[in-house]
This record gives sequence, C-alpha cells and structure tokens, in this order.
Amino acid sequence: MTTPAIGAPISFGARLTDLAALRPDEPAIVFAPRRGAEVVVTWSELERRANQVARSLADRGVGPGSFVAVGLANSPEHVYASFGTWKVGAGVMPMRSDLPVWERDRLLATSQSVLAVGDHEDTAVPSLSLDAIRDTTSLPDRPLPDRVPHPFVAIPSSGSTGNPKVIVNPLPGTWAAGAQVPMPSLYLDLPDRLAQLIPAPLYHTNGFSHLQGALCNGDTVVLMEKFEASHAVDLLEAHRIACFTAVPTMLGRMARVEGVRDRDLSAVVYVMQGGAACPDWVVEAWLDLVGDEHFFMTYGSSERVGLALMSGAEWRTHRGSAGRAYKTEIRILDDDGRELPLGEIGEIYMRQPDNPGPSFEYVGAAPPRRTPDGFTSIGDLGRLDADDFLYIADRRVDLIVSGGANVFPAEVEAALSEHPGVHDVVVIGLPDPEWGRRVHAVVEAVDPAAPPSSEELDAFVRARLTPYKVPKAYEFVDRLPRSDAGKINRSAVAAERVTGGS
Repeated sequence: MTTPAIGAPISFGARLTDLAALRPDEPAIVFAPRRGAEVVVTWSELERRANQVARSLADRGVGPGSFVAVGLANSPEHVYASFGTWKVGAGVMPMRSDLPVWERDRLLATSQSVLAVGDHEDTAVPSLSLDAIRDTTSLPDRPLPDRVPHPFVAIPSSGSTGNPKVIVNPLPGTWAAGAQVPMPSLYLDLPDRLAQLIPAPLYHTNGFSHLQGALCNGDTVVLMEKFEASHAVDLLEAHRIACFTAVPTMLGRMARVEGVRDRDLSAVVYVMQGGAACPDWVVEAWLDLVGDEHFFMTYGSSERVGLALMSGAEWRTHRGSAGRAYKTEIRILDDDGRELPLGEIGEIYMRQPDNPGPSFEYVGAAPPRRTPDGFTSIGDLGRLDADDFLYIADRRVDLIVSGGANVFPAEVEAALSEHPGVHDVVVIGLPDPEWGRRVHAVVEAVDPAAPPSSEELDAFVRARLTPYKVPKAYEFVDRLPRSDAGKINRSAVAAERVTGGS
C-alpha cells in the first residue's frame, strides 16, 4: 500500500488537546474491570483529567528531564498520570504496583525518578497516592504550556533472568500523522480508526507502548484491568474490537475458551502475537479463528533495536518463524562476532537503518553487545533461512547444555503446551552429575486434581522431539509464578528447585 506522508511532530500533550477539541464526546478509553460496570472516558475528560494531574505533579517539582514512576494497576488513573507526566515534559516509568520494597526502591533509584504514583509505603522518593490522583478534580483543567518529554519513557525489565534493569528510550515524546502506522498496514488496508483491546499490564511494554500509540493515533482503547481469557473473548465480541496484541500464553488460553469458535469475531482486522516464541498449535488455532490474512507474528523487544514481522499466510510455508526483518537489518553472529551461514544458530544482532542513533540505554546493567557498525544484540539466539525468515531459538541465558547438546527450553515448552491436559509449563536446567544440566519440566495442569501422568507426557513429547530434548522429570504445581504480562523468571524457578534439592 502507499506510504502516508509524515506530518509535523507535536508533543503527546498537544496531540491529546487536539483530539479533545476534535472529538470531545467520543470514547477514548473503555475501562473493563474484572468485576462491575465498565467505565467510559471521553477524549475531553481524558484531556481535563490529564491537565489536572499535570498541575499536581508540577506542584511537586516534576518537570522536564525528570521521571515519574507510575506504579498503578491498569486503570483510567494510570492513563491520567502518564499523560499528565508527559504534559509537564517529564518521562514515565510504568512500574508494577505490587513490587517488593527492595525492588521498587532499586528501580526508583536506578531510573532517578523524582516521584512515585501509587499506594506505596515508605518509598525512597515522594509519592502520590491513587486517592490523591482522584482528588485532583478540583484543580484547573485548562491546557498547560506545551512541553515535549525527552526522553518520554523508561521500561523496567527483568525478563527471564531476574536481574532488574531500566531500559530508557532516548526518543522525544512526539506524534506525527503517518509516523506511527501499525505494522500490519504492510499487508492490509487499515481503517482510519481502530478499536483496540489492551489485555496486557501497563507495566509491560506490550501494554504501555500499544496504549500510548493507540491513543495518540486517536483510536478507542478497551483497557482490561487484568487479563482473563473468557473476559477478553467477551470484549472482542461486545466492543467489535478491530485489533489487539498479546503474548502466546494469553492467545493459547483464549483459544481454549469454551465456545470461542461460535463467537462473532468478524470485526477483528488483525491480531498480533509478540513477547515470546509462539507454539504451532496456538498459531493454527488463531488462523482458524480469524483467517490467515488477519494474524501476525512479530519479534521485537523493549529495547526497540529492530523488528520482524510475518502474516499467517507466510507462516504456513515458514512454520515456527518469527518473520522477516521489518525496517530492520539482521545478522546472526557467533561468539567471536563472525557472521554465520544460513541455518546455523547464533546470536541475533539487529540494526534499523532509518534510526542510526542508539535505540536505548540500559541503566543499572552492563551495556549491550554492539558491533562497530551499529548492530545490537539483546542476547537472543536464532537463525535465518534462505528466504530471510528469522527463527528464534531462545534466550542465551536460558540455553540448557545437557550432555554436551544444546536444548532450547522454548522448543520443549511448545511441545508440552500442545497436550490438552497442560495449562502452562516452564522448562529449566538443573544440575546433574551425569548430564551437567538435566532438562526438567514444571507443569501446571488444566485440572490440578487429575494431572496427566509423567509417563503420558513423556510419550507425548517423544513423539515430537529428539530424545536428548525430552525432560528427565516432570514436576506438577498448582500454579506457575507467571506475571500478568505472561513472563516467568526461569532463574528463580530453577534456584528454588536447586535450594530445595529437586
């Protein structure tokens, strides 16, 4: 399709002011709580509340160059606080509301946040409670002097390693017409406005970046308080949702909602998968639900070093791929920085030619590996095929070397997740005197009272994987400690079992 002309950039705050003037009574946000009635926030109300919160933040010394840690659960108040922060020229660090004190204070110190929003006791910096956000309704609601936040966001990340760090995006908080076009526009003619579902928590980039992008583009956002599969399917149908992005864990649970194939999903224009490698059965389920041309696989990261994208139709001939480079160059390098032949697994390095400057900065962690000509790695392993499709193997830190052979946990997890009795699974490496590391599967059953037997799972996996990849043992738990964003801390899961003697 034709690439749209790029307009002049304006600040996030100015964009919200314009949208409130253009469509004052139309819904900007539909908040869908776990229980109770939905809450509709119009564009004019979002503008007024953001201006009021901005004044409260300014009174507390928040201004250009500073960061505000927004530690609220998904809610309208989270959005008011974020846009209010941008309106005074400061950056937002979305933060989990339930962090332990040590981790919260470490993130506040690392990000140099000057204020924390949320109900936190004994914070290392001044705080603004949820009630205080709600009480700002008495403040003036007229627009503030226009300011561009620069940088506009910092994302805390621990991934699967358990080592908290902050990823600072150095870009200014500006929006320009035609600049933030959804990636599926490469394949589809998209309508000017899209009703978007946000199922992910706003402390994760999958939730926060899509919320910011959707609202700045003028799309209505249906924001879930907390993901629950059957509720998400209800919202798709009730609100005629056009698009959403979700991790494989969410997509798998939605695909297994009873009666989902009888629901009206005809309004869906596209579904994007991201955040982790997607099991084949999950992709096939969604291709059946929405059609090959409406489902997309993506690969990216909070660091924004590059992107890969593919449609469901392309997946049919490149099963297991994460897509081809999207406005990105990709290299697969060995440990010595040499480029590997097609098909060989190595470390993924990416570069965006249209954005030659640094795409991010780690704060609180060692700098990433970069090549002299500007390619960056975030530690993922993968390979390219002859058609330039990228296949993700796993995180380097998650690789299990068992008996001298490389086992990628994501591959074993994908095979186990196909079993109808498996609700969730994580595969880890544990110390072993014979193998060095043995492959160990921790399984959350669909029915914890009647889980599949170890023998049943072993036979199931052996039909799908080579023998050395098959777990040496299966452990059943009532619930895996997966975050609302679908992430799990593998190192913590492994450490618990080493300490406990598993």
